[in-house]
Parts: sequence; structure tokens; C-alpha cells
Amino acid sequence: MRKRREKLRALMAQRGIPAALITKPENMRYLTGYTGEGAVYLDQSQAAILTDFRYVEQAGRQAGDCPCLKTDAQRKLPQGVKELLGAQGGLAVETGHMTVKAYRELESALPGVELMEMQNLPEALRMVKEPFEQDKILRASEIACRAFDQLLGIIGPGMTELEVRRLLDDLMVQGGSEEAAFSTIACAGVNGSLPHAVASEHRLEKGELLTLDFGAQVEGYKTDMTRTVAIGPVSGALEKIYATVLEAQLRALEAIEPGKVCRDIDQVARRVIDPAYPGAFGHGLGHGVGLEIHEAPNFSSTCDTVLEAGHVMTVEPGVYIQGLGGCRIEDTVILRPGGYVNVITAPKELITL
Repeated sequence: MRKRREKLRALMAQRGIPAALITKPENMRYLTGYTGEGAVYLDQSQAAILTDFRYVEQAGRQAGDCPCLKTDAQRKLPQGVKELLGAQGGLAVETGHMTVKAYRELESALPGVELMEMQNLPEALRMVKEPFEQDKILRASEIACRAFDQLLGIIGPGMTELEVRRLLDDLMVQGGSEEAAFSTIACAGVNGSLPHAVASEHRLEKGELLTLDFGAQVEGYKTDMTRTVAIGPVSGALEKIYATVLEAQLRALEAIEPGKVCRDIDQVARRVIDPAYPGAFGHGLGHGVGLEIHEAPNFSSTCDTVLEAGHVMTVEPGVYIQGLGGCRIEDTVILRPGGYVNVITAPKELITL
């Protein structure tokens, strides 16, 4: 954690940021190990956690190398920041996470102090995962893949999407996941045309595709995978959608390696899908994953980040057609020198239940 804070201090110095207040929970955890409420203060000479009575002991256990400044009704967080800031004239804050109310309270408590943009500097550090972070993502992926395999032997026509989602979540927790990495998607039939469908009381019927988008979590680190399966034999139109999405994903996977530009990988998949299904692949090909389920960089038409070893990316092309259904196939890959490791081992050929 100290090395991470030193890296952040170096970035702050380069950008003329004398001090920073970190309030985003994932960034607080990344920099200190602390998972409670409050904030992390950082400048070139000190790091401290600001929190109230409920979390003081937790802060000591999780981040013992960071002093804890206890806040209360008399010393609220802005006043604590003022004490730590001293005579420094600038403070960077995470405006993308902070509420307007909290920002104004800081402004009021810190007259004469310039409130600056944090510029997503912690997120920039988090893009490249250290080996122990990669190991946690691998373990989460193993849990998710086992749960999927177990699920295939249980589900069938007549079950509702909600029942499938709950069962899959339970299987992941039983297998060692802290909790689901995000709200599991289970959508069948015409609901499959909704990329982020919410599980409903719709009952699975023969002839439908069922899309499952889910992930497990180990010590805060997440994985992300999607598989689409057939509930009994499906139409030729649905088989064609599946085959097209699979081809797009396989070609994109073949193109991934350090040194490639993210937007170019996105285009590899898009060149397969767009001619066959114009306008049906409306989201980016993938995204980074780690302490958050969506992190930088992104496989999208606007991302010019160059891939490097340590990036952990999803690869998830999809086709969504209103009134017919949809399909998405998603893996999570860890970039390594010269290539990558695909940590999702579940089969990708169309499985018919």
C-alpha cells in the first residue's frame, strides 16, 4: 500500500497537486486497505484516514500504517481535512464521486484553498494489476465458472429468470465468492434484446436463448463473464446470431496483445457483427475489471489506451434484436507479456439444455 501511495504522490507532484482527499471506496481500499466509510487524506509527507467512531478500530486493523483522525459532531470531516492540510493552498478532490453538498461543505471550511480535480489519478494506477490482484481475479473466475457448470445441471423450462439469478448467486457464494460481483443478469427470450435486462418472473420456454451475465468476487476483486445457452432447440435465426457473436469474440481474442490500441480491438469484433446486424451491437466490446466491475481502459471506438501487461479486460460482443432476443458471450482476460491468459474456462459452443 505504501508503494501505491508513493506512486500517487509522484503523479500528484507532476500535476501540481499538493494534497488530495480520496472518498471513492475502491480508491480508499486500493491506497490503504481500509474498506469502511470516511475519506483518505494524502499529501507529500503524510497519509491519514478520517472516519467516525464506528470505523476507528476497523481502520486500525486494515490500515495500521495510516494514522486515523476521528471525526464527530464537533470535528466533522471538512474540519479534520483543514487540520491535516495546514498552510497548503490546494486540495484535489474526486468530483466524480463527491456530492455537491460535500463539495460545498469543504469550500466553506477551507477559505482560500483551491479545490482541484483529482483527474482520476488513482484509477490510472489501478489499470495495471499487480500479480496478487491478478490471482484474486483468477480465483473469482474459477468460482464463477464452477457455479455456471453446476447451474447447467439444474435449470430448465418453467423456471423464472429470478429463480435462475438467485440460484446462480447462491452457487457462487457457496463456492467461495464474497458476494455477486454485480447484479446478475438472467434474461430469456425477447428479454434478451435488453443488454442490461433485470431478471423478471418470465418463465423459461423451449426455443429461447437465455443470457447469463455474472461474476464472483474475492477480497474485493471481481470477475465478469457471460454465457448464452439454448433452452431446447432454437430457430435458425437465433443460431445465426449466436454464431456471429462467437466469431466476433474469437477474432477479437486473437487480436489482443500488449502494444495494441483498445479501439482497434473493438473494431475487430465490430467488423464481424455490423455487416450482418447493423445497429445491433451498440455497446463497447469490453472494459477493465478489478475492484470495480467497470474500470479503465475500455475496448471502445473512443479509447486510445495502449494495452500493456497487467491490464485485465473483458471481451463481450453482443447482438440484440427487439422482438426476437439477443446473445452475448464474454470472457475476462489478463494481459501478459506477449499475449494474455483467458481466466474464463466455461465452454463457448452453444449449449442446449
